Amino acid sequence: MAGLVDFQNKEGLKSFLESMEVECNYHSYHKKDPDSCYHLVDYLEGIQKNFDEAAKVLKFNCEDNQHSNSCYKLGIYYVTGKGGLTQDLKAAASCFLIACDKPGKKSLAACHNIACLAHDGWVNEDGQPDLGKARNYYTRACDAGYASSCFNLSAMFLQGAPGFPKDMDLECKYSMKACDLGHFWACLGDGIEKDEAKQLHKEQQKSVQFLTFG
Repeated sequence: MAGLVDFQNKEGLKSFLESMEVECNYHSYHKKDPDSCYHLVDYLEGIQKNFDEAAKVLKFNCEDNQHSNSCYKLGIYYVTGKGGLTQDLKAAASCFLIACDKPGKKSLAACHNIACLAHDGWVNEDGQPDLGKARNYYTRACDAGYASSCFNLSAMFLQGAPGFPKDMDLECKYSMKACDLGHFWACLGDGIEKDEAKQLHKEQQKSVQFLTFG
């Protein structure tokens, strides 16, 4: 359809966009088509720059339709306080959890983000880091080929923590996998001798990959 539109004709373009909005709304709310809802978000963000309305559509499509990509993007809205939403990292974690569990283009990024929030103490009510949950979700994303999660796992095993002992064998395993997946910092650290671990520890503390927004 786009090929029939004269984008130099302002009136024709306006009419096309209005028709597109009506069609998106119809398929989103009347047909209850999750993918159409997500396309409506693209329209609201990209054409209208109406992020408040986009947030409402994302909320509907995540909560009612359990649409993975919508839940991921809604989580980002909560992290940044976009679209008139109050910044709320616990709400973001709930959105990422749905996105991680449902198939979608951003599922692995969502799993990584849950791990980051758990790692930083934003998942539990007591505000304490949940290293077990962080490890589980980093592992889930890493096993599926998400380089940043592999790198963060290697950093966790290098640094250690109360109840989470250091393990240089696992650090090496995940660092090498992250490197194989193209992670720059992991490749930089591959093959390091144990007596150089302190320096790598400092570098990894600086470069642990936190929330993914793209």
